[in-house]
Amino acid sequence: MPRANRPTPAAGKHIGVRHCAGLLLALLLAAGSAAVAAQPPTAAENYARHCAACHGADRLGGMGPALLPENLKRLRREAAGPVIARGRPATQMPAFGDRLSAAEIAALVDYVYTPLPAVPEWGLKQIGASHRLMIPQQRLVDQPVFDADPRNLFVVVELGDHHATILDGDRFEPIKRIPTRFALHGGPKFSPDGRFVYFASRDGWISKFDLYGLEYVAEVRAGINTRNLAVSGDGRYLMVANYLPHTLVLLDAADLHPIRVIPVRDDQGRTSRVSAVYAAPPRQSFIAALKDIPEVWEISYADNPLPVYNGPMHDYRMGEGVARAEGPFPVRRIRLDDYLDDFFFDQDYRHLIGAARNGRNGQVVQLDVGRRLANIELDGMPHLGSGITWKIDGRPVLATPHLKKAEVTVIDMQTWKVIRRIPTLGPGFFMRSHENSAYAWVDVFFGPNRDAVHVIDKRTLEIKTTLRPAPGKTAAHVEFDRYGRHALLSIWDKDGAVIVYDARTLKEIKHLPMNKPSGKYNVFNKITRSAGTSH
Repeated sequence: MPRANRPTPAAGKHIGVRHCAGLLLALLLAAGSAAVAAQPPTAAENYARHCAACHGADRLGGMGPALLPENLKRLRREAAGPVIARGRPATQMPAFGDRLSAAEIAALVDYVYTPLPAVPEWGLKQIGASHRLMIPQQRLVDQPVFDADPRNLFVVVELGDHHATILDGDRFEPIKRIPTRFALHGGPKFSPDGRFVYFASRDGWISKFDLYGLEYVAEVRAGINTRNLAVSGDGRYLMVANYLPHTLVLLDAADLHPIRVIPVRDDQGRTSRVSAVYAAPPRQSFIAALKDIPEVWEISYADNPLPVYNGPMHDYRMGEGVARAEGPFPVRRIRLDDYLDDFFFDQDYRHLIGAARNGRNGQVVQLDVGRRLANIELDGMPHLGSGITWKIDGRPVLATPHLKKAEVTVIDMQTWKVIRRIPTLGPGFFMRSHENSAYAWVDVFFGPNRDAVHVIDKRTLEIKTTLRPAPGKTAAHVEFDRYGRHALLSIWDKDGAVIVYDARTLKEIKHLPMNKPSGKYNVFNKITRSAGTSH
């Protein structure tokens, strides 16, 4: 090598040091990169990678339900990990146990059960963007595509795999089984003519289904966490009650496009969840139960609302009062001395019987004047939304089960006094009867006797018999056919069934296997506001 091209000893030493320093830096950077690569992804990263495509990047839902603690009441926290690991049968939820460690799954559970830092906006813009019309009015069929009595159909909600079965109420044979949105809640509601049924899901999806053509017509997302919906007595409007955001949403019943969002707040600006909304057809209004404000709201849908009491605020004996907002769909606010988040109405909708979930008594509110008339001794957390009425010796009575007391309470609706406390084998959830039946049925929904159903003689107020159709499995929610000849009972189990009884002899006549059937809703009984079922 020529001398000029040889490195000098000093230069060689310098190059060697520089090379070693560079090598050391590269090794350190590589080690750092390896350390970073070895860090497991965060829960947020795992959510974005595995969950966001179906459940939304903001956790507000998409093809799958919203993953918020407010929407996951039906999924116990301790059960969420196994669902992530193993998936959900008969749904599009896959298993992630082969991709996520136990620690990552636990972190993901913590993530989805953590409330969002702020209530997301879900107003007219967001609702309108979610709207979808599948079948325009002019394409609807003219007559039913089946030969069953369209007014004696049952809609049976099957919670096990999020379906509903349209059931012939004469032959007790399924006509069609349809998929529904995840976790229906609040019971389906019917148009006044019985042709259409409307479903509400916990994460706010409202779906309209044509019972003549057996196909979906439209859907829209009216909220993020929804309690229920109501249909106006003239069939023109739907009102949707939301837990999240704190709103009532008015929809056009024809195609479900949004009309108005009504924020629910009091004079001080405090907002409230809406426990439920009910239609009051004789009053041409909707009535809303509020969870966090001691008020009852009545919203008129009449073109020219009838005059209502709108005098100055009165300091009634217990502090009730009435205020009214003017304009289209005016909100009439009835101020009370306690929260009423569970309601029952008499048949003409002049009286509201309500109770707070944490209260010791019920209240009777006279809706025409907007004031409390009486307190009722209802101290076991009555499930008034499942209350029913009938007459004993010409006097109307109200009967209700309790969620925290093994009793059915029977109340005289003229004196508002308790006339009988019927002991049961445990707290109940649903009570049903029919004008043509001598019996009222009530389940024992909670506790070791959840497989029992009591049949009560409506005249003597004694339990005639107790049925146990599926020992060890929850038996609940009875509904009658339109004539009161048959009573249908659900076995709430993945391997469950709807059991058909002769309503007079109480003999089982048919057993229809179904996937955790819950409520069964008869078209005729609902649209005629039968005293034996919920409205």
